[in-house]
Amino acid sequence: MAGCCEHDGEELSALRERQSGVLKIVLGINAVMFVVIVGAGLYASSSALLTDSLDNLGDVFTYALSLWAVHLSARAKAKVAFFKGGLILLAALAVLAQIGYKLVHPAVPLFEIMGLFSLLALVANGTCLTLLWRHRGDDVNMRSVWECSRNDVAANLAVFLAAAGVWLTDSAWPDLLVAFLLALLFLRSAARVLTSARTTYRSEAG
Repeated sequence: MAGCCEHDGEELSALRERQSGVLKIVLGINAVMFVVIVGAGLYASSSALLTDSLDNLGDVFTYALSLWAVHLSARAKAKVAFFKGGLILLAALAVLAQIGYKLVHPAVPLFEIMGLFSLLALVANGTCLTLLWRHRGDDVNMRSVWECSRNDVAANLAVFLAAAGVWLTDSAWPDLLVAFLLALLFLRSAARVLTSARTTYRSEAG
């Protein structure tokens, strides 16, 4: 029995080490992409790109928290997931505020910059999603990380479509529409993370 427990402890330790290694990589990727995409979004005057950069910034905090939570108990991980859900919700509200500003101060974004940098971000976030795939069902901590990464890929594809829409219509409406849809995606993701965290917290408390 003691040998079995020792073996289980070694497996858990190895799993946590693998999770930590993956989280460090995706944290670095998102930190770099935030700087790159926010610069491109400001230069292109694109709400969709700026939304994408805000998503990367939120992910930096999310992955940092997830890295810290790897060695915590399931109940503590649920508390961290509550906080991460709140960050996603805050990002959605920030996007909606940005859209409101662009409606008052309209400007047609540069579709070439939007398309190029959305594809660059897609490659980066696709890499993160691939790295996180095997850990998506490990626990509530890694599930919330997976949720964020999946949102990133969807956001990149949406920004690329927005760039095509701006090119076809020569207007800012496709950019604003995609930014609004991404805000809705963030709201849905926040609800999923918060619900999962609540379920885990209650089961551990009981």
